[in-house]
Amino acid sequence: MKRARHKHNYCENKDRLSDLPNCLLLHILSFLNAKRVVQTCILSKRWKNIWKSLHVLRLSSSNFKTARDASNVEAVQNFNKFMSKILSLRDYSASLHTLDIHRYAIRKPRQLKWIIKYAVSHDVQHLDIYLKCHFQQFPPCLFSSRTLTSLKISVFRSRMFTMRAFFPNSLTLPALTTLSLQSFTFRVGDDGRAEPFSALNKLKSLIIDKCEVLDSQNLCISSTTLVNLTIIMSYREHKAYFGFELSTPSLCTFNFSGLPLQELCQNNGNVSTVKHVSIDVNYWLHTADTPLVLLNWLVELANIESLTVTSTTLKVLSLVPDLLKFEFSSLCNLKSLKVKRKYPSSVPDGLVDFLLQNTPLVEVDIVD
Repeated sequence: MKRARHKHNYCENKDRLSDLPNCLLLHILSFLNAKRVVQTCILSKRWKNIWKSLHVLRLSSSNFKTARDASNVEAVQNFNKFMSKILSLRDYSASLHTLDIHRYAIRKPRQLKWIIKYAVSHDVQHLDIYLKCHFQQFPPCLFSSRTLTSLKISVFRSRMFTMRAFFPNSLTLPALTTLSLQSFTFRVGDDGRAEPFSALNKLKSLIIDKCEVLDSQNLCISSTTLVNLTIIMSYREHKAYFGFELSTPSLCTFNFSGLPLQELCQNNGNVSTVKHVSIDVNYWLHTADTPLVLLNWLVELANIESLTVTSTTLKVLSLVPDLLKFEFSSLCNLKSLKVKRKYPSSVPDGLVDFLLQNTPLVEVDIVD
């Protein structure tokens, strides 16, 4: 019995994790933030250098509590040093497939340039950047990467950091399939149009969140491969609202939050391929033209199979004069309607029946 007990205790104390091959250990570490990853080097000699070959790095100032306060200069500097140190100590021959940088503040453009240049030179495929910054240009190498497949950039602006972050008019990202942009400014090109995405030949998913267009009323979205499009307008800055022109023959899913300003089908745009739509309109910010524009959207999106709307969207739609007398011929293929009730707005009487007059057997779901 004593021998059996001794053997059982030995098995319990054995370090089975360290017996795993490096590829599995690196996979496990890829789910941790960089601070925790580096701390594993003290576990044993086996762990001392494993993190240096990690293909995924997640750097966030939220893991350094005091660094989240931009006024705490020393704390921010310590986080900056940690970020620079971890990149300089990595195995330089190891590729960096994924880099997430969530920083509260960055004041030196050359530091961001060095970080992005490092990622691009190490064949980065997924890049997620969330910054609070006060400079206008991202390094050009970011928009010429030949390995990048997913790019997400969020630029947080406040009273301290008011300068615009400009998106380039032209870019070369031949492998990019997913693009998400927050708080960027688009400018017109030499042809007088703001059309920044036409060169992305593999783009399938695009998110435009709280961006603005400079010196133009419209943003042109041209892509033969785009399947999913999300546009989120800023409710805080009404002057930043803009229209958009769609030339997206493969578009299947369209999500919109903001104020619809014009018809969707401009300049030979085609939305007949769209099957799934979500629309959220803020009732308190709508203009006199918004209800009719919204109605035109629903007419243009004639072939959709699922529709999600908020109660505020339906309230804006109800402002169309004599709406319930309108002969609504769209949504014949609709199979699912979801209405999200937003406080304090309720679902206007008759609006659900109005949308379903051509498809009375549609599944309807009203949720809070």
